[in-house]
Amino acid sequence: MEEFLSGRMGKQGRTIASQHNYIANIGRPAKPRMLGITEVRGPFHSATGFEPLQNLFESMGEYIDGLKFSGGCHSLMSRDIVQQWIRQAHHHDVYVSTGDWAEHVLRTGPGSFKQYVKDCKDLGFDTVEINADFIGLNEDNLLRLIRMVKKSGMRAKPELGLHFHGGENAELGFMGVENPNWVIKRAERYLQAGADMIMIASDGLTNNISNWRSDLVSKIIEQLGLERIMFEASDPKVSEWLIEKYGSKVNLYVDHSHVGQLERLRSGSHGSRSIFFA
Repeated sequence: MEEFLSGRMGKQGRTIASQHNYIANIGRPAKPRMLGITEVRGPFHSATGFEPLQNLFESMGEYIDGLKFSGGCHSLMSRDIVQQWIRQAHHHDVYVSTGDWAEHVLRTGPGSFKQYVKDCKDLGFDTVEINADFIGLNEDNLLRLIRMVKKSGMRAKPELGLHFHGGENAELGFMGVENPNWVIKRAERYLQAGADMIMIASDGLTNNISNWRSDLVSKIIEQLGLERIMFEASDPKVSEWLIEKYGSKVNLYVDHSHVGQLERLRSGSHGSRSIFFA
């Protein structure tokens, strides 16, 4: 797990808060963290300039563990730009994930995934995400994809949820069946195959439903633990609830604009405090 978070942060990435032992950092280990991971969404479904990302890392990089290229946005960029973004993330000890793009690659045939893994490795990605809910493959074939990613030296992060859009259990989605046991069983098999982290999608748990399924979240955590699962929590209310209920060690995938609020929640610093510059 420590390898999953290893990075290359230099002194420039350290914030004033960490340099002066600001109270918000009390109880929060320095990176690389094994728990309490914060992964942020990069440009969402579009290409954007380099400066916003650089500003984000320079201001909040101490509290960001991972960056996810969401919605296949990296497919819109030149290789040079993608590599520039990845180098900037690595400079701030932030790992970089492909996001859920593998399912689109697999539409052209299983052989294309091997080339995709090679390209991701060459570009400098650290993690390949595989959205198991959307990929129309049976479990054994998906396990082979996880092993292929691991063999490349990158980390594999399957995404699972309670809405089934493809694969062997697609019929469950059409029937509206909620089956946390299915998620737990699959997650356990993915971890046994070498997956480094399991992303738990918010659909069916806290998104697109009238009442959050806290009972299902509790069951997933009880069976799988906190260390190797990450919850999608793009809604700030969801991340606040997860931290209040399960503590600062819960791993979260959030929008980049929520990093400051999330860190205050993790540190237990809810009130306003002044920062004094030495």
